[in-house]
Amino acid sequence: MRRLVYCIASSLDGFIAGPDGADPTGPDGFWPLADDYLKHLAAELPEVLPAQARSALGITDEATRFDTVLEGRRSYDIGLRAGITDAYPHLRHLVFSRTLAESPDPAVELVATDPVAKVRELKGADGKDIWLLGGSELAGALYPEIDQLIVKLSPLTLGSGIPLFSRDTPFDPQTWELTEHTVLQSGAAFLTYARP
Repeated sequence: MRRLVYCIASSLDGFIAGPDGADPTGPDGFWPLADDYLKHLAAELPEVLPAQARSALGITDEATRFDTVLEGRRSYDIGLRAGITDAYPHLRHLVFSRTLAESPDPAVELVATDPVAKVRELKGADGKDIWLLGGSELAGALYPEIDQLIVKLSPLTLGSGIPLFSRDTPFDPQTWELTEHTVLQSGAAFLTYARP
């Protein structure tokens, strides 16, 4: 059965973006991306790199780990503001929104229904794992459906911002099993956890 994998960059204090929700790695961002971090992504998680980065790094391989990406409306808006309607054309791209009337890109599917029901439908279909890109609200709504966490932990603290899971996520303590970890010279750590 396919797994839902929340693969997300996080600061040491548990934030995935600043309070304004803008792209923290963009041109005006505050989140540095070290060379060893990008090399590790290219080698281990090439599907999570947007098309422009894949092209710049010469990545043309087919997806091996994920074939689908799920994204919330606010996360999707970051790309739209940069003029990118589909940052992941190498994956089936679903955007969860109750406010977008039509998709800005024919390859991007809009989902206005219950995220949990949609994820259960996706898990029951054939395919590779499903990447939950974010954001915080969608991750909170899908909290009980997440089978694996890949936290790309940055040696950075923010003080405040958008948390890993929305503050509206119901209180439901979960214990996760560390199944893999890589610490890079730059101080970033890739931590993979699975539900036991």
